[in-house]
This record gives sequence, C-alpha cells and structure tokens, in this order.
Amino acid sequence: MEKLSEIASKYNTCAIAGHVNPDGDCVGSVMALYNYLKKAVPGLAVKAYLEPIPEAFVSFTAGADEIRNSAAGDEAPELFFALDCGDLNRVAVAKDLMAKAKVCVCIDHHISNKGFGDINCIRPDKSSTSEILYELMEEDLGVNSKEVATLLYLGIMQDTGVFQYPLTGKRTMEIGGKLMSFGIEFSEIVEETFFSKSYTQNLLLGKALTKSRLLLDGKLIVSRLTGEDMEELNAGPGDTEGIVSQLRNTRGTMAAVFAYYANDGRYKISLRSKGKLNVSCIAEAFGGGGHVNAAGFHTSKDIDMIFDRIVALVKEQLDEMTND
Repeated sequence: MEKLSEIASKYNTCAIAGHVNPDGDCVGSVMALYNYLKKAVPGLAVKAYLEPIPEAFVSFTAGADEIRNSAAGDEAPELFFALDCGDLNRVAVAKDLMAKAKVCVCIDHHISNKGFGDINCIRPDKSSTSEILYELMEEDLGVNSKEVATLLYLGIMQDTGVFQYPLTGKRTMEIGGKLMSFGIEFSEIVEETFFSKSYTQNLLLGKALTKSRLLLDGKLIVSRLTGEDMEELNAGPGDTEGIVSQLRNTRGTMAAVFAYYANDGRYKISLRSKGKLNVSCIAEAFGGGGHVNAAGFHTSKDIDMIFDRIVALVKEQLDEMTND
C-alpha cells in the first residue's frame, strides 16, 4: 500500500467513514485519520462520517463537532476511506458515497473481512484498526499531533480492553508508550471512556446479570434484554457497552453471548470467547463477523431459535477442543 499522504494527495476530496454503532476503535481511527490528513495534505477537502458517537468520547475527539451524521445531499468524494468495517454492509452513514467514489481504501483488522476496497490493508493479527493506522502513519509522515495521538490511543485502548485482550502484543504496548510520549491524558482516557459508567448503564448491567444463564456445564453464559427491558430503564444501544465482556469475565466460562433489542426492530448479538474458541465463524454463520474472540451480528429472526443454534455451535467447538 502506498503512503497515506501520497494516496490522498492525488485527489481533491476525501471522505472517511466507520461502522454502525461506532465503538472506540471506530471513532479513534476515523477521527485520527481525519485530523492527520487535514494537516498532512492541506489542500484536501476531507469530511468524517459517523453515527452519533458515545458522549464519553467527545472530549477526547478533536473535530467532534465537525463529524457528519448524515450524507444526505453531499457530493461523492473522489477518495473514500472505510475504517474498521468488517464488510461493506457495516459502513455507516456514507455507504452511498463510497459506491460513487473513484477509489475506496479499506483499512481494517477483522478476520472476517474479505477486502471490499480498491485498496485494502487488512491485518487480522493487529489489535485494532487504530494500531494499523499508527503503523501507516509512521511509514508516512509520523503521528503529526497530540490530537491524533490521543485518538489512536483511545482506539487501541478500547479494542484491547486496556491492553489485556489476546491480540495485545509487544508492538501494541510499544505503540501505546510512544503515544503517551505526546503528553496525552492517558489516565483520563482510560477512566472516562472505559471504566466510568452512567447509572443507567450500571442498572442495565445488573439486569443483564440477573437474567443470565450458565449453559454447557458452566462454559457458556448467555443473557438477553428485551425491548421492554430497554424501555423500562430508558436505555439505548450505547448503554449496553461492556456488558458482554463483563459476562465473559465469569469464572469458568469459555464464551459469552449477549443480545439486546435495538431501536431498528432487530436484536444485536455480541459474542466473546477465551482462548481458541472462535466466535467469528459463529457470527459469520448469521451474516456477521469480527475477530476470533470478539464478534457479533444483527438479526430479525426468532431469537430463541438463534440462541439455540449459537449454543449448538459453541458446543461443537468445545467438544472438538476436548477431543483434541
């Protein structure tokens, strides 16, 4: 892949977009590249497209007030960057613009990504899209501001669970240290965006734990929140952040499945696992995808049937692991 600034300098207009329900890596990578290109290629007219971002991220996101939540009426850019999107259907807000752009660059770390861009940089071995982006910037002009360093740190920290998930490698830690050297408020980023929860989020977690069930001899934990549960607590999709990871922390479990009824009339199912248990292939069976230990999908089908099928697929893998 050519250097970022070399690619961008060939065009006059550029759009950068992330996936639906943007998480920390999505926000961090999209807005890091947005701020980077604005400084690296001054003549480039660049726009960032994201669905509304979690409030906890706003104060750490340079250019947050410039994010476009809709592409209605916007002209197609010459260059389009799709970041942290496992497939083209995950691209939010600006998918129609992507289809009309002259060149689409896909930068991602999901193992399920088959490469839908004209230029693809897909690294499933990396902890996050933000880590890939750091490497691409280093190969180019280097991280060019404290604001960019803050956003890259946010993305890496969020997608590694504060540097603890399996794809956190030696290089990931080195990059974290280099980003800290920019004088970023790393303690505040971790506290405010990862650990700090609203009262509604805590109530929702409590309900999810209360409704959870242990299956497969305690190796699988599942929980589901209905539309009524969400309405009762006046909760939205953003309030579910971190619940599936907390379920996975249950001692003795190998996998966790969490579903909640979303505003679009579908259930959002999140899957997490430990070790070699691959939840990405399970998500792919339902049209989703992700990573070996973290994946998800949406469904409008009967949720009981979906849960039964997921349990059966997890059991198949556990049986194979036992036989090995």
